[in-house]
Amino acid sequence: MMAEQKGELEQEKTERPMTLIQKTIIIGFVGGVFWSLIGYLAYFFHFSEISPNMILIPWVAGDWKYGKAGNYAAIVLIGIISIAAALLYYAFLRKIAGMWAGIVYGVVLWMMVFYLFNPLFPNVQPVADLEANTIITTLCLYILYGVFVGYSISFETQEMNRPASNVGKEEANEGN
Repeated sequence: MMAEQKGELEQEKTERPMTLIQKTIIIGFVGGVFWSLIGYLAYFFHFSEISPNMILIPWVAGDWKYGKAGNYAAIVLIGIISIAAALLYYAFLRKIAGMWAGIVYGVVLWMMVFYLFNPLFPNVQPVADLEANTIITTLCLYILYGVFVGYSISFETQEMNRPASNVGKEEANEGN
C-alpha cells in the first residue's frame, strides 16, 4: 500500500546499469579465478609443474599452503590480484578492438611473472630450467587470460560508447 502511495511499485523500479569500472573489476576477478582453476587442473594432470599456490609459498606460514586448501586460497588471491591486471588493461588498452591486444597483454603478463617477478617465487625455477610442457601450458593460459580480459573489457567499452539510437535499430533488425 505504501509503495502505491509513493507512485512507484517494485516492478517499476529500474536498476542502475553497472559502470565500466565495475564490470572491469568483475571481469578481472572472474578471469583470474577461472584461468587459475584451469591452471590448477593443468598442474593436477601434469601439464605444468607449477600450481597456483606458488603465489603463497614465499609469504604464508604453515604446511596447509602446499595442499588443496593452499591452492584454493591461492586461486582466490589470484582473482583479487587479477583485478589490478584488468584495471591496467582498462587504463591503457580498453579502446583497442579485437583480440590481438589481449594476446599481447597475456604474453607480457607471462613474461613479467616468469622473468621479472621470478625471484619472488623461490619454488619456481627460471624459465630456462622449466620443462617445455610447463612453459607452453602456462604461456597458453596467460594468453587465454589476456584474451578473456582484453576482449571482454574492449567489448564492454564499445557497447557503452555506442549511441543509444543504434541499439534499438539493431534489436529491431535482429527480429527480422
